[in-house]
Amino acid sequence: MKKRVLLAMSGGIDSSVAGMLLTEQGYEVHGVTYRTYDSVTDSCISKETGCCTVDSMMEAKRLSEKLGYEHEILDLRDSFKEKIITNFVDEYLSGRTPNPCVVCNSDIKWGELMERADALDCQYIATGHYARVLEKDGRYYLAKGIDTTKDQTYFLYGLSQNDLKRTLFPLGGFKKDEIRKMAAERGFIKLSEKRESQEICFIPDNNYHRFLHDEVPERLNEIGKGNFVMTNGEVVGQHDGYPFYTIGQRKGLRIAMGYPVYVTEIDAKNNVVVLGKKEELLQKSFVVGNLQRMKYETLPKQGLNVNVKIRYRNTGSEGRIVPMGDNVKVELTHHASAITPGQSAVFYEGDDVVGGGIILSVDRE
Repeated sequence: MKKRVLLAMSGGIDSSVAGMLLTEQGYEVHGVTYRTYDSVTDSCISKETGCCTVDSMMEAKRLSEKLGYEHEILDLRDSFKEKIITNFVDEYLSGRTPNPCVVCNSDIKWGELMERADALDCQYIATGHYARVLEKDGRYYLAKGIDTTKDQTYFLYGLSQNDLKRTLFPLGGFKKDEIRKMAAERGFIKLSEKRESQEICFIPDNNYHRFLHDEVPERLNEIGKGNFVMTNGEVVGQHDGYPFYTIGQRKGLRIAMGYPVYVTEIDAKNNVVVLGKKEELLQKSFVVGNLQRMKYETLPKQGLNVNVKIRYRNTGSEGRIVPMGDNVKVELTHHASAITPGQSAVFYEGDDVVGGGIILSVDRE
């Protein structure tokens, strides 16, 4: 009996080749593309490279027809608005820098799609992510994809044991150039040359300032302008409102100090943005909450030596995580720059994902 799999399709090359591989491996595939937002608005025309656009949904549907399996479009706009966009805005209004892709993966791509998979009697769901699922002693965990330049486990640490048990990542054992070659060899030349989107899907122009203005103009007017202060407390100018700034930011500050300055801290309560020299961005200790444990059900009380990634393109820093109630304390071996509350910290042993969570606070030195 063939195993049924619900394949999440964006219309891009990765999920499309995942569909090709699954059909060739004998799975009974059912494709699904989710509509999460209105891609064309008065203030933002979606770009060709954006995912979840009407064009990309139609491309996914056409590919499914060519490969001979069913495809449907799920309208998740209300759920996406409630769970992702609202959280994104609230985080900026709280002075933190959110990571919407992490929340979307656990709450939308797996949360909503797992329900649909059950309704369609699909034993598995699959995506075009570059990652692998491993199992040891009945516990499932992620491992980095073979192509470490494309590895996407940083965004997937929030998946539960049930999610991982039922997930297939057909591309995890391949490199990106191999995927492009596969598409071309199967006659999908245009697909093999397709560019990738690097932006947040619901902000295809990559202008989150504009997005916040569109979503909560009254709240931003209430916040208004505030002070730029140096770490010594000296007021050196005015900013446009703390939600428009992120830790580590240098460009767009419009502050002339005779040397480069960076955002080192955001005080949302007082509408203050703290500036400092580059070396003042360096920290070693921080607290992580909203934990998802993956490789181990519990962490040893004495702590665990891990490699810590504090952003997607970060190569990682050696350090130690120690349980602290519901949170963990992270102590890095060497300083890292721009550790940002609201962003995710993901912990690795080699290629294996130990777990991850949200950076809650940073210990200032």
